[in-house]
Amino acid sequence: MNRGPLIFLGVFLTFLAGWLLLVASPYYQFERVEPYQIEGTNEEYPRPLTGLAVQGMRVYQREGCVYCHSQQVRSEDFGTDIARGWGDRRSVPRDYLKQQPVLLGTSRTGPDLANIGVRQPDETWHHLHLYDPQITSPGSVMPPYRFLYIKRKIDGKRSPDALNLQGPYAPPDGYEIVPSDDAKALVAYLKQLKQDVPLEEANR
Repeated sequence: MNRGPLIFLGVFLTFLAGWLLLVASPYYQFERVEPYQIEGTNEEYPRPLTGLAVQGMRVYQREGCVYCHSQQVRSEDFGTDIARGWGDRRSVPRDYLKQQPVLLGTSRTGPDLANIGVRQPDETWHHLHLYDPQITSPGSVMPPYRFLYIKRKIDGKRSPDALNLQGPYAPPDGYEIVPSDDAKALVAYLKQLKQDVPLEEANR
């Protein structure tokens, strides 16, 4: 008896079931999600990236930040993200409505960044951390991104953008370290990463 058609049908149905469960069903569910209207305002959540942050997302992708940092806060049942202060609630599909592409990440060598704009709103902190993580986070395994910064001779007055570097990180006398356009854009992007609106579905 020829079992070829039966085997083919079984394989086809297996792949069809997988596609329906893993592709079609989430796509259908996501298509029905709408932005959240923030009560008492004309503002919608999630907020789209604006200004330099749009370019900063491209820098984030180019430099491979997504390989060491995720952008998804797990629920308390599946990890310690909330206990670590990485977010006040778990991430839900609505958080990613206006992201293209969605940079969920592939691993967590470093902390989750879904809410880094709330945790670290200080622009200076971000620049020091990118220049050399040991300045702000001693013991960090993150490599320094000094190539995103420019060492230049001080011509008269010190630049207001110059990093305040001390000790072994300080440039030679008469020089200063200033962020490049890419560094400014990346920091603008990180500051806009905020999952700070309480959503009802996050409590389910």
